[in-house]
Amino acid sequence: MRVYLYDNQPGDCRLLHDSETELRINHLSILGILYYSFPPWSPSSSSAIEELASTREYANRDEITISADAMGAAYEEKIKMFFEEHMHEDEEIRYILAGNGFFDVRDADDKWTRIQAGPADLLVLPAGIYHRFTLDEANYLKAMRLFQNQPKWAALNRSEETEKNEVRKKYMDAVQTGRFAG
Repeated sequence: MRVYLYDNQPGDCRLLHDSETELRINHLSILGILYYSFPPWSPSSSSAIEELASTREYANRDEITISADAMGAAYEEKIKMFFEEHMHEDEEIRYILAGNGFFDVRDADDKWTRIQAGPADLLVLPAGIYHRFTLDEANYLKAMRLFQNQPKWAALNRSEETEKNEVRKKYMDAVQTGRFAG
């Protein structure tokens, strides 16, 4: 995994968009993002995932393959939808099994932090954080999604309404008061 500031330059979102400003992994914890590394090829990873799921009360999971072959005609539209800035009222948990992608998250200064994720990376994005996702140029990713309740993916695109959302306000309060730092 690699963490850096997004360069905000125009162009294909699947490119690196590397500002050459590297960030430390602890930058993610300040934003409430949890990071784990569980190599899918390691026998101990399965039990580690089970332990994490139990501890964080993730009752359900599924696997998703994002590629033109897997998604057919809906692929380009899905990629555009994933890259729209949005938030969720629940945590977003993604465990990358194969391929690579980018999670862009807004920091406290409303700048984009880019997380380049690949196999073994497990990210927990807190409820209320603005983010977006895209693949890299290989256009392929397989991931496990974990859910506390029934599987759902309800994106709330950034708007004046989401700024008033109680989950968003709770998230921003935690960031601004340093409750995630540590």
